[in-house]
Amino acid sequence: MKNYRNAFYAVLAFNLVVAAGLGAWWWRSRDVHAQASTQMTMVPAQKNTGQAAGMTSGQPGATMGTQSAASANPPLAPLQLSPQRMQSIGVTTGTVERKAVHDDIRVVGNVVVDQRKQAYVQTRFSGWIQQVFANSNYQYVKKGEPLFTIYSQDLVTTEREYLLAKQNEKLLAASTVPGVAAGAKSLVSAAIERLRQWNLPGREITRLERTGKVRQYLTIDSPVSGFITERNALPNMYVQPATRLYTVADFSTVWVDAEVFQNDLGRIGVGDPASLTVDSYPGRTFYGRVDFIYPDVNMTTRTARARLVFRNPGLLLRPGMFVNVDLNIPMGWQTVVPATAVFQAGTQQLAFLYRTGGYILPRNIGVGPQVGNQYIVLKGLEPGERIVTSANFLIDSESQLQAAVGSFLPPPPPPGGEGAGASAAQDKIQFNSIPSPPAKGTNTFQVKITDAKGQPVADAAVEVLFYLPGMPSMGMSAMRAQFTLAGKGSGIYEGQGKLPSGGNWQVTIVARVGGKVIASKELNVSANGGI
Repeated sequence: MKNYRNAFYAVLAFNLVVAAGLGAWWWRSRDVHAQASTQMTMVPAQKNTGQAAGMTSGQPGATMGTQSAASANPPLAPLQLSPQRMQSIGVTTGTVERKAVHDDIRVVGNVVVDQRKQAYVQTRFSGWIQQVFANSNYQYVKKGEPLFTIYSQDLVTTEREYLLAKQNEKLLAASTVPGVAAGAKSLVSAAIERLRQWNLPGREITRLERTGKVRQYLTIDSPVSGFITERNALPNMYVQPATRLYTVADFSTVWVDAEVFQNDLGRIGVGDPASLTVDSYPGRTFYGRVDFIYPDVNMTTRTARARLVFRNPGLLLRPGMFVNVDLNIPMGWQTVVPATAVFQAGTQQLAFLYRTGGYILPRNIGVGPQVGNQYIVLKGLEPGERIVTSANFLIDSESQLQAAVGSFLPPPPPPGGEGAGASAAQDKIQFNSIPSPPAKGTNTFQVKITDAKGQPVADAAVEVLFYLPGMPSMGMSAMRAQFTLAGKGSGIYEGQGKLPSGGNWQVTIVARVGGKVIASKELNVSANGGI
């Protein structure tokens, strides 16, 4: 029993020692994590206070903050560029205009037969074809030109009945019996009406009345002028009223089935003008209009058919041709800007307004469809305003930098205002890093400050901001790192900090004495290492 008790106390003591060790390890890990969290502080770029959040001004060494924008739209701020800077990055300007706009929608299509100018040739009686005059497809026939001859027993019998009725009408015309003359006359009318119902040509009825003789073979003529696109009439063939013998198409006008993408359907309408070109006739343009828009969309190509009507002089356009179509859509009076003036930043669309003295103001706008090399502006701009039309990506980066350093420097002056006063002190700051150039990870940064006479400046608060603009199109948010440097004497200030990434960083250095900016400098620094 005593041995069991000793074993129990030994196991209990071992478990207490293990629990104490685990508790000490957990407590130390929590302290290390808290210290690391304190060093990596998120610094919102939207706040523009006298001292940047996450910086400790009165302590030696460096404290760093890193920002990864939660939103795809980085903050922007007004900026002012010197003429030299504008020339170096290729800034050009333009004017917002209001004018009549026509949109060109270029599509492809195929020439087809105008179905409203097709005719079918059929008989309304049964019979046997004897002779065929139009005996090949795509033979051109004129209206009234003979196509074939046919013998029909029913037709011959009806003609004989008509002649007999005419003869009886003459014999009974002088009859004094009431109703006999009228009955004979009604028989003639019934016979001739039957011939007309069988679509007998008028000239055949006239011939029958004039000659009084029945013709065994009736000639059938073409009802329209055009090309024979279908022919089923053959000699000695027995035909019935349901037999389609010929199809004749008039090609003086043709249809074009154009394939229009569903995104463009809202911009076209019936009656809109259209032009057509085809490789077979270089330099030749045909003009027509939109006649009908089909109500369905092809689920494979996501296009809808638009039926266009074109006149076809010289019958140059032939069914089956592949053609290029230009739909010229009038869109009325619109406010427009050059397409290069619109900058897509994340989910927002920006334009940069230009003011006298290089003052540039970013503005959120809304744009509609692109018409040629211009965008229709729906909101945000007024006609006559001057905007930047090139180098918008670089200006966007500069604007992001200005927003990031808003807590360091005063904003650029409005047009006609006084300068910030800090630009005169640009040459008072010298910057260096160890290693040089800096790299991803921990670096030592040195700044030397001298006054206008070249004497070192002591007791200054020196702050350094590293900023890497975001690229929303590549899914990369903006990054920033802030440092406070401590004085080492002789106007030299030094501190350590960690860069979260390599790349082309935009660096802003600001020195203050008594809260007033005495010197500032902006430069680009390329850091080694990957992103």
